[in-house]
Amino acid sequence: MSTPAAPESAAVTVIEPIKGLSWPDWRELWAHRELIHVLARRDVTVRFKQSLVGVTWAVAQPLLLAGVFSLFFGLLTDISSGRPDVPYPVFAVLGMVTWLFFSSALLTVSSSTVSSASLLSKVYFPRLVIPLAALVSPLVDFAIALTVALVVTLLYGVVPPVQVALLPLIVPLIVAVILGFGLWLAAAHVKYRDIGNIVSFMVLVGLFITPIVYPFSNIPEAYHFVYGLNPMVGVMEFMRWMVLPGSDFPALLLVVTVVESTALILSGVLFFGRAERSFADVM
Repeated sequence: MSTPAAPESAAVTVIEPIKGLSWPDWRELWAHRELIHVLARRDVTVRFKQSLVGVTWAVAQPLLLAGVFSLFFGLLTDISSGRPDVPYPVFAVLGMVTWLFFSSALLTVSSSTVSSASLLSKVYFPRLVIPLAALVSPLVDFAIALTVALVVTLLYGVVPPVQVALLPLIVPLIVAVILGFGLWLAAAHVKYRDIGNIVSFMVLVGLFITPIVYPFSNIPEAYHFVYGLNPMVGVMEFMRWMVLPGSDFPALLLVVTVVESTALILSGVLFFGRAERSFADVM
């Protein structure tokens, strides 16, 4: 008489409180990669389904803003691109496409924890999933708008230099800057709800202290060091070096951006991990 086989033991996940500063469990985060995909797909779908013009807005917004700045800065105040044979509209549209991605992604990531309050308070998963998923929808817009900006560049008769092949490198660089600031802000936003107003003001101020509609060469040399501490300066100059002819490689600015974004991400991950323990209680 045979005896029934013993049932296989089910895998058990033990969730224990963490004390002090600690790195996230990267294996657990990788195991929840499908959740990042689901949340990101939801954001992209909702964004385009509930929009009057849909994906057209990702194209129209930078073009319209670049047109406005070209009128007021390029014609009325006679600001040039600072590069030979580069029309100002081309210079402006590249700057606006890059800045709109940064600003929209920073606003989305910084508010992601608050907008996902119901999910965070009911289900356990690595909380780092939320800001990572929030980054995808603005990234889709950026890919579309950047393609249009390159088409505009060619239509103006500007032929990008050979280093345009390195253009995909702009994505991890700017994403690093966004996450560097975004993780700090997303964690703080749960407790301090006026963070949203602060971020909006920061984005507005950043529009003027970043070389978006004017070249970096317009800044007096005495202020180059202080001005270059803004990590988006390195991003903008790196973008234009890859796309616009006659640009110098921004070695020092690029180093500053990489060092600052790395420091912000590492510290932001630690701060986010510490703050996430109280998310459900505070919300």
